[in-house]
Amino acid sequence: MKRRSFVKSTLLTGVTATVLPAMSKATETSPKAAEYYELRVYNLKNSEQQKLVEDFLKDTAIPAFNRLGVKHVGVFTEMKPEGQTRLFVLVQFNSFAHFATVTDSFAGDAELQAKGAAYLNAPAAAPAYERIESSLLKAFVHMPHLEAPENKTRIFELRQYQSATEAAGKKKIEMFNDEGEIDVFKRLGFKPVFWGETVIGSQRPNLTYMITFDDLDAKNAHWKAFGSDPQWKKISAVPEYADALLVSKITSTMLMPTTYSQI
Repeated sequence: MKRRSFVKSTLLTGVTATVLPAMSKATETSPKAAEYYELRVYNLKNSEQQKLVEDFLKDTAIPAFNRLGVKHVGVFTEMKPEGQTRLFVLVQFNSFAHFATVTDSFAGDAELQAKGAAYLNAPAAAPAYERIESSLLKAFVHMPHLEAPENKTRIFELRQYQSATEAAGKKKIEMFNDEGEIDVFKRLGFKPVFWGETVIGSQRPNLTYMITFDDLDAKNAHWKAFGSDPQWKKISAVPEYADALLVSKITSTMLMPTTYSQI
């Protein structure tokens, strides 16, 4: 199956005294407030680029994110890459205000700039990556917060549903939020990490979500159970929810977390 990815860019660099009050306010969210996610994919040419990006994320960027109130940063590689693997990064923000504050805080931290210099200032003749593709996603109402799975060996599936029109895309989201489709996933043990509507990024309109399994056999078993689930059959049988009307393309990418991934 053809793979895709998505993301919106940010390089966060420490906090300064002038943004601390704003950061404190921005990280406060109500229990039902929808989170925002940055989903980024690094296109890499070789293992040298991969090491440079991973070293930056592990040693510099993720600690900076965490200092600024970001609870989870997930970093993943492809299970079956076509050539050099792409690197997927998922960043959890408490709100759009938090996203904006963290982004604005990044450029003023001299220590981080120095520590990440090999990545941040890589020469044009030897860039740290070939290109970054980015999206910003807003969490679904029915699952407004990221749910990090238990820290054990597992695989992840990143899925995107593209729609032909905005109206069709909203209708598909309605199935998850209002008709109980997310509940089916949870009841069947898919361990969803997040659901999000892409508000900035490529291939819009689309929705994206991440689920997780112990291994490929578990993945196959879960999807088989989903397809035969009575509640899912009832939801999908409603004529206005037919995939032919709401979904123009589905993409799936199987991922493995890095050793330092916080998801």
